[in-house]
Amino acid sequence: MKRLIAASTALTALFLLPLHAAAASVDDVINSVMGPITDVITSIIFWSINIGGFTIPFVLIWLFVGALFFTVYFKFVNLRAFGHALDVVRGKFDDPNHKGEVSHFQALTAALSGTVGVGNIAGVAVAVSLGGPGATFWMIIAGLFGMSSKFVECTLGLKYRRQNADGSVSGGPMYYLRDGLAKKGNAGLGKVLAALFAIACIGGSLGGGNMVQINQATQQLISVTGGESSMFYGQGWVFGTLMAVIVGIVILGGIKSIAKVTDKIVPFMVGIYILGALWVILTNLGAVPSAFGRILSGAFASDAMYGGLVGVLIQGIRRAAFSNEAGIGSASIAHSAAKTDEPVSEGIVALLEPFIDTVVICTMTALVIVITDYGQFDAVTVLGNAKAGSLDAIGLTSSSFEQSISWFPAVLSLAVILFALSTMISWSYYGLKAWTYLFGETKAADLSYKAVFCLFVIVGSAISAKSVFDFGDAMIFAMCFPNVLGLYFLAGEVKGDLADYLQRVKSGAIKRYD
Repeated sequence: MKRLIAASTALTALFLLPLHAAAASVDDVINSVMGPITDVITSIIFWSINIGGFTIPFVLIWLFVGALFFTVYFKFVNLRAFGHALDVVRGKFDDPNHKGEVSHFQALTAALSGTVGVGNIAGVAVAVSLGGPGATFWMIIAGLFGMSSKFVECTLGLKYRRQNADGSVSGGPMYYLRDGLAKKGNAGLGKVLAALFAIACIGGSLGGGNMVQINQATQQLISVTGGESSMFYGQGWVFGTLMAVIVGIVILGGIKSIAKVTDKIVPFMVGIYILGALWVILTNLGAVPSAFGRILSGAFASDAMYGGLVGVLIQGIRRAAFSNEAGIGSASIAHSAAKTDEPVSEGIVALLEPFIDTVVICTMTALVIVITDYGQFDAVTVLGNAKAGSLDAIGLTSSSFEQSISWFPAVLSLAVILFALSTMISWSYYGLKAWTYLFGETKAADLSYKAVFCLFVIVGSAISAKSVFDFGDAMIFAMCFPNVLGLYFLAGEVKGDLADYLQRVKSGAIKRYD
């Protein structure tokens, strides 16, 4: 209990600043404290190497090479199991007697809500602006390979999950790193990797999965309600408090409550966004062949804008990795709660996430931008604003939609808020499971984390401290290092499980519920 209290105090003390103080002074204090810490951490996490004159963050190579390896090692499971994934998520193999807390579909939407977000809107705009239309092609390729990484981590997440005394389950990289590697005689390494993952996951949940989301949603709300004349201008904490109450109500009920919200919000917001994109594409149908032509030619052109072929490839892979989080390990925490005794089936369901997030939603966003020629937006301005946490990159996507649907920016603003809400509630669950892994599955641990998380919602809406947001993003990507390393050790085990599962599906040993 002492460790729990000390950890809670350490995490909250830095941010328990008077909300009535001037926002600028609060930001200055936070940046002065967090800046040096963040600089050191980001320099480690986003350490870069030079290849052919191009500076490439090693984390991107780590994620992409892992995804490529798993795709080949599992004989393109991302393609050959795609149809079966659709059958499973539609409930054709749901057994009501299986252990778990949520259905396959609910687990999928809970995990999707943590990945489908502002990155699909603003991130694609940055990729197309910096890498040209060709970046879209490499974004799709990275998304397709990422499907295999999701399959492996989510299969293991469910296989090594723990059933708690109250009927709830706990799973994810913390457990398969610790227990899976212990089974292979690497118990010491497994414990270290699991602890590193849990610490990074907590930091990521409070930063990138919380404060970044609410801050962007608050800025967008202020923008569409009058800017400096908005009632929320300088009073972002009011909106933050409202969102904190909503988030608190949802997350107090655990994964079942979260899933009941996400299985409604995710299809709704994704549906609206896709319909808007389809409207733009269909009303500009004559420009679609040319848009695809620019995407394909730009992907391989040696003189492609902003860095040539390698530069375009880097931009596409970067945005795909940042968007779908394949290899990060977070989604396996949500999928671990699925009602099934077949770990491989849940891994197969999970491979749909990068497809929906990157191959479908990000590609449609890119098409809208390319068709309307907004991809020619000043790349330097877009990159500078994106780094500064500005929503001008979202403004680029919004302007692209506005060419065909004059009222869509207002709808997009609602989508941004819903994306932020769904991302926050999903990441609260990820952070909670990492927190309770470190401090124990107790009521005190559960409530203390949820209280801290809701507090950070309010803080995130009231500040714009770049160092805090950079720290949160760095923590999310720090998760991939212990996770992917563990996946290499456990890949052979999953390969055997996959072969056995597919054989039982083929023979009819696994019952269908059509």
